[in-house]
Formats: sequence, C-alpha cells, structure tokens
Amino acid sequence: MISVFEAIRGALLTGDPRDKVMATRRLVRQWRKGDLGFAPNAEMPDRPAWPAELELLPPNRMPKRGRGGSLRGQIALWHSLAHIEFVAIDLALDMAGRFGAEMGEEFVGDFLAVAADEAMHFALIDRKLRQLGSHYAALPAHDGLWEAAMETRHDVAARLAVVPMVLEARGLDVTPGTLERIRAQGDENGAKILERILDDEIRHVRTGASHFARFCAKAGLEPKNHWKMLVQEHFRGALKPPFNDSARLAAGLSRDYYSPVV
Repeated sequence: MISVFEAIRGALLTGDPRDKVMATRRLVRQWRKGDLGFAPNAEMPDRPAWPAELELLPPNRMPKRGRGGSLRGQIALWHSLAHIEFVAIDLALDMAGRFGAEMGEEFVGDFLAVAADEAMHFALIDRKLRQLGSHYAALPAHDGLWEAAMETRHDVAARLAVVPMVLEARGLDVTPGTLERIRAQGDENGAKILERILDDEIRHVRTGASHFARFCAKAGLEPKNHWKMLVQEHFRGALKPPFNDSARLAAGLSRDYYSPVV
C-alpha cells in the first residue's frame, strides 16, 4: 500500500496545473477511503513543481494590473488570484506531508481537506481566466508565498503561525473589498467565486489556529504570546490594518492576537 506521504510528494512534484488539481483530488479521496498508509517514507521537496512557463518575479518588480474594469485589468486580477490558490494547494499539501508524521493523522486529514478546497478554488478561477481569453502562467507571478513556506520548513508551529494565521488571514481582510469591486462591475459569477473562497478560507484559518493552539497546549506555551514571537521571527512583512475582525474572530483569531503586533 502506498503511503499518504508518497502520494503527497507525487502531487507536489506535479507541475501541470490541471494535473496537480486531479492528483490532489485523487489522493484526498484515497485518504478518506483508507487506501493510503501512514508510513512516513517520503521527504517533501524544497520546491513543488509549477508550470515551466510561469515567470517568477520579486514582488517589487510585478507589473501594475491596470484599470480593474478593463479586460487587461480583469485578467491580471484573476491571474493573481489563480496564483494564490495554486500555491495554496502546495502549501496545504506540504503542511500535511512535511509535518504529518509529527502531528498525527487528524492533522494530515485536516490539511488534505484544505488542499482539496484550494484545488477547487483554483479550478474555478482557471475556468474564469479561460473565459476571459487567458490562462494561468500567461502572466508573471511572485514567489512570496513559497518563500514563507521555506522560512518555516523546520518548525510546524512557525508554519502554522505564518501561513494560515497570517497569510491566509490576510485574505479574510482583502477579499470582501475585491468582491465588492467585482460585483460593482456587474460580474456576479466572479463575485460568487469569491464568496465561496471567503467562506472556505475562514475554515482554513480556523484549522490552522486550532492546530496551533493544540501544539501550544501540549508544549505548555501560551498561544497568543508564542504566535507573536514566531511572527516577529519568521514573517518578513508587516501586519497592516484594516482587519476583518468578524471573519478573523470566526476563524479563531481574536483581536488580542494581532492588534499588539501592528
């Protein structure tokens, strides 16, 4: 019987976007059916495979998107969202594969569920891009999300603190404004996609926050203080308001987590 860790590694090393989505869905189905073992017999790659034609640029060299209502602006926006969701598949897979042996089967199952959601989000956005006459990897993208993964690859608490509880939580702050702009342009289909993503991301952040709290409880650490220490040590950016306090609270992040760090 193949192990879940081998299956995760295989999905991480799948570069074609549609094939990665299918590989992720397949391994999640196999895990839920009990068809995968739990032997930690496969190391996770330092980098996942991405489309060969995808140009990666530093964040400060990314081209401006243009006006949001123009076709060029719409394509740039949806391409940036596609990249976020594509990398999010790998972030969730890597979380399960890299730290699953240490954290246990429930942890693996929870983050494989996140990976399945991210694969669905990417598929929805990829379809949207193609309807606009473009596709993922047609434009440059930046590597900041995976840089955060590499920064925290040796510490599950740091990974939980930075990826779900900072980077994904930031999506809770910015997505409502993007959703309103898209709806104001008359794009109800796009608005529905973002509504679905926002609902799911609340659950994803809550998954990360819950496992972080469990880790701290086992280690005898106070979660909020340990989170602040890890963010200051491992997150290179700044936590910038405004914050979507209600969505963050629903995700398990009360304001006393992040307000003193601002």
